Amino acid sequence: MALTITEECINCDVCEPECPNQAIYLGPDIYEIDPNRCTECVGHFDEPQCVQVCPVACIPVDPHHVETRETLWQKFQRLQDAA
Repeated sequence: MALTITEECINCDVCEPECPNQAIYLGPDIYEIDPNRCTECVGHFDEPQCVQVCPVACIPVDPHHVETRETLWQKFQRLQDAA
């Protein structure tokens, strides 16, 4: 499952540098997460780093991008191969 950032985002800038896949970027109004790059930190950390540092808890699982841990691992490997 990819994560998403909700409208509660206060644009505090702490999540973007924590993302090892560079999936987080500043959108028109708030930070956003590219579901094609988000692995929920699988392959890097035990837990999503953006969720850990978010002061307003506005980064839930994106119900539109449900993925298994295996799928997230495969995405991690694909991103590593492309780098």
